[in-house]
Amino acid sequence: MTEAKNVLGTNLEVCCTSPMTGYYRDGFCNTGGQDFGMHVVCAQVTAEFLAFTKSQGNDLSTPVPDFNFPGLKPGDRWCLCAARWQEAFDAGVAPRVVLSATHARALEVCNLEDLKKHTATAN
Repeated sequence: MTEAKNVLGTNLEVCCTSPMTGYYRDGFCNTGGQDFGMHVVCAQVTAEFLAFTKSQGNDLSTPVPDFNFPGLKPGDRWCLCAARWQEAFDAGVAPRVVLSATHARALEVCNLEDLKKHTATAN
């Protein structure tokens, strides 16, 4: 099995482990055949983005204890669906991204230059 690559062509790095993110809840924005949403963009969410995604029918700020989901707050990092990040970009509310933790498959939906313009600062 080969290492997953990020949008920069290097090995995919951890996005976040608190809260635990990723389709596989392993901290990485990895994807596979059952991840129809392609949760591959490591983003540092903002209040503006959380309000936007909630208005689009995907509430990421409200905790859902049954699914062990704590709810996100501004500043949290989370593996977003590439299409949702692109929708937010088109609406002018895209959150910052961590390029080293954003899976290369994001480039099937998002433009690398747009992702680079929204690079998060290091923690």
